Amino acid sequence: MSKSLYTTLEIAPGASEAEIKKAYRKLARQYHPDVNKDPKAEEKFKEINAAYEVLSDKEKRSKYDQFGDSMFGGQNFHDFARGQGGNVDLDDILRNIFGQGGGGGFGGFGGQGGFGGGFGGGMNLDIDANVTVPFAVAVLGGKHSIGLSGESFDIKIPAGIKSGEKLRVRGKGKRAGSQVGDLYLRIDVAANPEYEREGDNLVKTFNVPLYAALFGGKVAIQTLEKEVTLKVPENTKNGQRFRLKEMGVLNRQSNVRGDLYLKANIVLPAVDKIDPDLVEQMKQSLPQGV
Repeated sequence: MSKSLYTTLEIAPGASEAEIKKAYRKLARQYHPDVNKDPKAEEKFKEINAAYEVLSDKEKRSKYDQFGDSMFGGQNFHDFARGQGGNVDLDDILRNIFGQGGGGGFGGFGGQGGFGGGFGGGMNLDIDANVTVPFAVAVLGGKHSIGLSGESFDIKIPAGIKSGEKLRVRGKGKRAGSQVGDLYLRIDVAANPEYEREGDNLVKTFNVPLYAALFGGKVAIQTLEKEVTLKVPENTKNGQRFRLKEMGVLNRQSNVRGDLYLKANIVLPAVDKIDPDLVEQMKQSLPQGV
């Protein structure tokens, strides 16, 4: 017996656009193959999608209201589609039926007669997830491996990404027939105890031996990118900063990179490790006031 598209969506022929969308979403959630494991659920889901594709379009609905299921040979669209065989392009058939020229067609009907979930206003196949990215990868960019639903794959992290930003990974969402959604990752940048972030600038504290602080010298420092040798001037103060241009964080809007500031931490030797005579000299010579 022929079953109309209105009956498929469990609505009356005079239903409003809002009622059609509400009914579709309710049924699509109920029969989505990822949720409903009944073997017949996928076929029902395809039929629901087909009904919505026609009834949610004013022109197609108008033609369907005029001719009814006679447009499909008296069958509901699902039965009609199955009767076309697996190698027929249903987009072409539907364009012919509804007088639709070229272009997008129904977007979800493929050469295998399947219906996806990616129709306008339809089932959301996208996935939202959180991912923690290592500090160095967030600053410099690079690959980061993640695991999702039993699958491991690499994602490309752009240099300069910040916590709270989102990345879109195409084709890693849910699947429904021939349709597949995308994965949206909310980024959380892991902390690094060696660095502070001040906007697009980075601050790294490094140790300076007392001798170098007093008389000047060279100190080797490992940065995120490479080891650098910093020439420390005499009379360097504790907390004094040294600027390394464009070794900070890339600003993704301006494409300008910030700076790296190296903050001196003067390391004082233990008194019992200093020559006793020198200790006495220091006691006599060093100022006691501030």
